[in-house]
Amino acid sequence: MVTATPPDFSAFRKRALVAGAAGFAILLAGLFLNPDQFYRSYLLGFTLWVGIALGCMGILMLQHLSGGAWGVVLRRILEAGTRTIPFLFVLFVPLLVGIKRLYPWADATIVSADPLLRHKAAYLNPTGFTLRAVIYFAFWSGFAFLLTRWSDAQDRTKDPALVDRLGKLSGAGIALYVLTMTFASVDWLMSLEPHWFSTLYGVFIVMGQTLAAMAFAILALAVLAGREPLQGRIGPRHFHDLGKLLFAFVMIWSYFAFSQFLIIWAGNLPEEIPWYLKRLTGGWQWIGLALALLQFAFPFVLLLSARLKRNPKRLAQVAAFLLAMRLVDMAWMIGPAFHPGKLSLHWMDLVAPVALGGIWLALFARFLQAKPLLPLGDPFLMESVDHVR
Repeated sequence: MVTATPPDFSAFRKRALVAGAAGFAILLAGLFLNPDQFYRSYLLGFTLWVGIALGCMGILMLQHLSGGAWGVVLRRILEAGTRTIPFLFVLFVPLLVGIKRLYPWADATIVSADPLLRHKAAYLNPTGFTLRAVIYFAFWSGFAFLLTRWSDAQDRTKDPALVDRLGKLSGAGIALYVLTMTFASVDWLMSLEPHWFSTLYGVFIVMGQTLAAMAFAILALAVLAGREPLQGRIGPRHFHDLGKLLFAFVMIWSYFAFSQFLIIWAGNLPEEIPWYLKRLTGGWQWIGLALALLQFAFPFVLLLSARLKRNPKRLAQVAAFLLAMRLVDMAWMIGPAFHPGKLSLHWMDLVAPVALGGIWLALFARFLQAKPLLPLGDPFLMESVDHVR
């Protein structure tokens, strides 16, 4: 019988909070020593963890939309990640404080001397940036609230109508997630270099978030599978299914990454090609090569193996590796905007993801322990539990 007793992650929460608090204490010292670098590193850490939270929401909506037993064992993990989204707006506030240190279009002196920035000023301005961020988080938080509230109602009532309601919400939610994240990616990342643009950039960022969230969810499930109440109910077939989905996300992310590169490189237009030139010179090219080999080729070859996908420990190791490479990927996208043609990595680039990650993981654990680890009202629950070997 599937237990309804919520798990206890209080020890993990305390460790995560200690790591986050220690990281923020170190970051505060960095703020006084090098304010510009503080905000750059903070942006790196924030985009990593907000991407995982939003990716959790995207996969959760995909599961509600497609149905089936494949996502039942991930439901609580994805919901816990999704419920952190409203709190991430608080962690976004430092980026509003440091807006002039990050974005050239926020500096009136630079804008007045640049005709293109004056042309884009109707959209790229501090007031619009802030208002749009409020709208993004309002949309995302609203969907997070409804997804988790209706899931709770499904557990209590086992009402089959909620399956259809969650599916309809998720259909609209996926479309709005991609749309709002496209605009957010322009605001938060693309506008670091406001002369550059790419029509593929938004879906490329969304796919990176989904890949990171899937890797995180598999890693979390592998840890939880060895303890009650999931012990004996999560088996090789679950991980095999999830490993195939991770493989698909690796492929789709790589497709968008290569498509954007190929189109821009072949076009060779002066307003587009400098973005890649900055990232293919001065040492940044080795980071780009590492991404091609280690975020695509290496996991691609490993995930071809059915034996590896059925092994929770091995699949979790691949997932953890992909999470690490996601941080490298974000550093490669953000760093050259401030250090074009010269590889530059700072100690705060490591501390900021740890600090923000500690806070995020503490929130995640708090929400994960608030409910049973399996959705007791899901109509596919017994099919999923029987899907062990």
